[in-house]
Amino acid sequence: MDTDLNRTWTAPENRHRRPSRASLRRARSTPGDDSQQLFSPQFMDDHGAHHYHVAAMPDEHRMDRRDGVEGPMIEEDAISDTSTAGESREEVRFGVVNSRDVEAGLNLPELKTEKSARSLKDPHLVTWEGSEDPENPKNWTYRKKWAATLIVSSFTFISPVSSSMVAPALDKIGQDLGITEDLEKSLTLSIFILAYAIGPLFLGPLSEIYGRVIVLQLSNLFYLAWNIGCGFAQTQGQLIAFRFLSGLGGSAPLALGGGVLSDCWRAEERGKSISIYSLAPLLGPAVGPIAGGFIAMKTTWRWCFWATSILDAGIQVLGFIYLRETYAPKLLNDKAKRLREETGDPNYHTEWDRPDRTLGKVLRTSLVRPFRLLGTQPIIQAVALYMAYLYGLMYLVLSTFPTVWEGIYGESVGVGGLNYISLGVGFFLGTQICAPINDRIYRKLKKRNNNVGRPEFRVPLMFPGAALVPIGIFIYGWGARASVHWIVPNIGAALYAAGTIMGFQCTQTYIVDAYSRFAASAVASAVVLRSLAGFGFPLFAPYMYQALGVDWGNSLLAFLGIGLGIPAPILLWRYGETLRNKSTYAAG
Repeated sequence: MDTDLNRTWTAPENRHRRPSRASLRRARSTPGDDSQQLFSPQFMDDHGAHHYHVAAMPDEHRMDRRDGVEGPMIEEDAISDTSTAGESREEVRFGVVNSRDVEAGLNLPELKTEKSARSLKDPHLVTWEGSEDPENPKNWTYRKKWAATLIVSSFTFISPVSSSMVAPALDKIGQDLGITEDLEKSLTLSIFILAYAIGPLFLGPLSEIYGRVIVLQLSNLFYLAWNIGCGFAQTQGQLIAFRFLSGLGGSAPLALGGGVLSDCWRAEERGKSISIYSLAPLLGPAVGPIAGGFIAMKTTWRWCFWATSILDAGIQVLGFIYLRETYAPKLLNDKAKRLREETGDPNYHTEWDRPDRTLGKVLRTSLVRPFRLLGTQPIIQAVALYMAYLYGLMYLVLSTFPTVWEGIYGESVGVGGLNYISLGVGFFLGTQICAPINDRIYRKLKKRNNNVGRPEFRVPLMFPGAALVPIGIFIYGWGARASVHWIVPNIGAALYAAGTIMGFQCTQTYIVDAYSRFAASAVASAVVLRSLAGFGFPLFAPYMYQALGVDWGNSLLAFLGIGLGIPAPILLWRYGETLRNKSTYAAG
């Protein structure tokens, strides 16, 4: 990193310092959107897709060689583009809204210039035409912004619905396709989640090169084609293969959707849109089995796939009509290409035109760094292990609901599917309770610490979340008896779901704060591990419950939750700062 670039970037450990006058002048000299600054890849989303917002200099020109992998430097991992000191930034990671304090960040004055000094010096540099440029997605009409928001949120909803919709129909699928082993039945459910671990590692980099919307649209068509194919599967192998391929396409909205919203909405406008988007993947796993149960009971399990395909096809048509590209580098590159063609002048270019920026290099960064972090960072190892337990347990519970409600309580497939509502209620309440309390605790601890925040201030709420998970699983396991009212295991499931979401929110926010420069890779490393757990847990569940029963089987899982959930926040609270200071990746 050369000297000039080093002066431009404020290191994480020094980000509390007041910016110099020289840095403010440099910030004013860059072209941009509403404050005449350039969009820069301040962070990548959960799966490695860069989210762009204003910055003093494009990160694409600041090459990071800290870990031997050349790629864009990631400084702060937040969705906000106009936050000031003391504010909270909202960000979406796997559909969960996290608020993160912007410590004594740059509080730049509003800029009034129409064109930057740099763009005036270089007349061939293609940027936005001032703060009101209608081509800038942040200046779109509200109607156009809401169209993009609702379409992306719909894509994000339909994929998790597909992931869990077949859960109540596993026995019928086994009867029709000759699947006798419980392991193989569970594989038809969980193979979709395995694709969640793989697809985003490639889709994120593809979106950096070709744009968000084109990758999102093509991925959804890929999902749609293979999801239809699942309904026509005649063998076990076909169904498993088609489910995996549809999961690859279905992972795109979770990876790219948050970026589309950050492209369209300014920070002060983003609250409602993010709340809608973040709710979609939480409700999907609960809504899917409810509909799937009645579909399997009234018609055939194949309509579980065809029904979601019909709904997704309708969303896709709306996407073709109303959803337009939002990714700033892609839009400006298209503008530069158009100017070159219209004028015959080959010198028009953007800040992101780099001959060495190839898909191969972007993929290398996306694929290598998450595993390097997972192998070397104790903080990520502890957090990722706990997140993997939570995510794997969620899909294990989803796969065992039919056993409880149909086998123990004798409910029909359709009525048994209604019990998934308890999970939806728990997810919703956990989200609504955790976010405001987490922020309140953070502000209070920050005030006690001379108004300087630390990632560890996100840890306290992990304790009640870690307690709710085993408590809920104990109630669910020991309450699932024919002699006990059906509301008891539902209460346990709701408590477990609330604790799970609280754990997700706290751990994800901690990772983002602790690894601000490499937050995307840090989160991606945890995502890969948790998706593998979501794939693997349902596979051993039938054998565990056959050997131990629902009561002791769930008790074993609850004890495992105590063993992982209680030590993790203690480790982070007592030793988190020490581990961060020793790390070459974490923000010290």
